[in-house]
Amino acid sequence: MAGRAPSALSSAASSSAGATAPRGVTGSSLPSRGGVRLRTLVLIRWAAVAGQLFTVAVVYWGLGFALPVLAIGGTIALSALLNLTVSIGRPASARIDDREATIFLAFDIIQLAVLLYLTGGLINPFSLLLLAPVAIGATILSLGGNIALSLLTIVSIALLGLFHQPLPWRGPPPALPDIYQAGAWAGLTLTTLLVTLYGWRLAEEGRQMADALAAAQAALAREQRMSALGALAAAAAHELGTPLSTIAVVTKEMLREVETDDPLREDVELLSAESERCRSILARLSVDPAGDVSDAYTLVPLPALIEAAAQAYNRDGIAIAFEAGPVGEGVPATAPIQVRSPEIMQGIGNIVQNAVSFARQEVLIVTRWTAAWSEVEVTDDGPGFSQALLDELGTPFISTRQGEEGHMGLGVFIAKTLLERTGATVTFGNRSGTTRGAMVAVRWPNPVFKAT
Repeated sequence: MAGRAPSALSSAASSSAGATAPRGVTGSSLPSRGGVRLRTLVLIRWAAVAGQLFTVAVVYWGLGFALPVLAIGGTIALSALLNLTVSIGRPASARIDDREATIFLAFDIIQLAVLLYLTGGLINPFSLLLLAPVAIGATILSLGGNIALSLLTIVSIALLGLFHQPLPWRGPPPALPDIYQAGAWAGLTLTTLLVTLYGWRLAEEGRQMADALAAAQAALAREQRMSALGALAAAAAHELGTPLSTIAVVTKEMLREVETDDPLREDVELLSAESERCRSILARLSVDPAGDVSDAYTLVPLPALIEAAAQAYNRDGIAIAFEAGPVGEGVPATAPIQVRSPEIMQGIGNIVQNAVSFARQEVLIVTRWTAAWSEVEVTDDGPGFSQALLDELGTPFISTRQGEEGHMGLGVFIAKTLLERTGATVTFGNRSGTTRGAMVAVRWPNPVFKAT
């Protein structure tokens, strides 16, 4: 079966990009992520400087071990001096980009490597501190920055294993077997790689989820703005009805008073016709639930709500068919009602948009209900979902078309997130039998049946 993935981006991001499509974009992307705050890294380095000074003091004066105090003190002072330099003239809330953060942490690795070179190399129990900058970088840097820090750390570990000053000790330092020193080198190297890989991957997934949720929130905000606009239009229609009725009455009175051959009669007739036209437009705006989201239509039959959500995605060559009806015996023949919420309009719209974009000829939307649940099933005659993607559908940035025409793999994630906020369960699959195509089912428990 051919591969098939969700439609790329929800419409919310499109509105900010000025796209004309109602719920999709073709050339926008999420805003770039901001860098880490300089103050955060500065505070971490001050903590490291304080810890290094305390350790040197304990080892030199407390334990009485001989240390190259001037060299070690100069190395620590250089770190403190650099901290002061980068802090001067920049506000505490300043953010630094990925490149600057990489250089910042790279200096910390080099400074730690120098301190370890002066105090025994990998035999020094504090050699594990080389992993600290790597762990910090894994959470804030890009993949390229993490690779650079990891390589620098691995090279530093290798050099420290070969070249270092004797370990500070009373009398001759302990002679550890070469195989133990090789094991320490291998352990630090592998730990560096694992910390970088796992830390960056977890942090990247968190950043992707934050981006995807921001896009979902933008989609909901756009739908809410559209709802507010519709409510405003309905309110305007209601308020304008009275003055238009007055104009119509006055116009009729004028028509009775003006003679047939009067030059003003044509103007009065035009005024009467235009006032009637305005009244019909306002009446249509007030009674069309598909185009009006005023309070009078907050609760609408589920099939009508689904048709309203799908109507914006008609495309030449693709027929959208609707079916609706109860399932089983003893079920009310009238459809259940549902809140006309922005989440449902946006979520169903994204699913229909995705189906239309992959369908060959037809998209079928079936609304069914029982006394226990109501369900909307959207199917198409396209290639269907690939088995490799079925388990991943509903997670952000999953799309076989990612990167093509602005597709980012957020459409189905946004739809699933918004619909689940309404209490629905969303499932994905493929049509059974010989007919190929994808199937998305949205089910709400405990339907409400009420005359509307």
